Amino acid sequence: MIAYTMVGTKNLEKAQAFYDPLFAGMGWDVCWKDDSCVSYGRESDLEFPRFFVGYPFDGQAASVGNGTMTAFQFTTPEQVDKLYEIAISNGGSDEGAPGYRPQYAEGFYAAYVRDCDGNKLAFVIYPREAE
Repeated sequence: MIAYTMVGTKNLEKAQAFYDPLFAGMGWDVCWKDDSCVSYGRESDLEFPRFFVGYPFDGQAASVGNGTMTAFQFTTPEQVDKLYEIAISNGGSDEGAPGYRPQYAEGFYAAYVRDCDGNKLAFVIYPREAE
């Protein structure tokens, strides 16, 4: 199980303006917040992975990793569509509009965005096995 993921930012206030409504739309809580970072997850569930956004510990400028992406899994296209719209309307940029991606798997549905610092996020639905 992944404990947490962290992405860097150059402007924490701007990053929060992007992430607060996005994670609220996912039903996640703000679990920690100080002058250097904020984390999201389920405050009462330490087993649930957390997502942090903050200033890099080494004091250097935040930068984006080439090929780095965090994906969040959902069960309906409507959830993916909603989160994509929240991200775009709060300063995110499009990296792939919501839709099916049969090149990855039949039934794979996804949307891709970048936050205000260029960090890439995906909202995905994995295909379900025939029941």
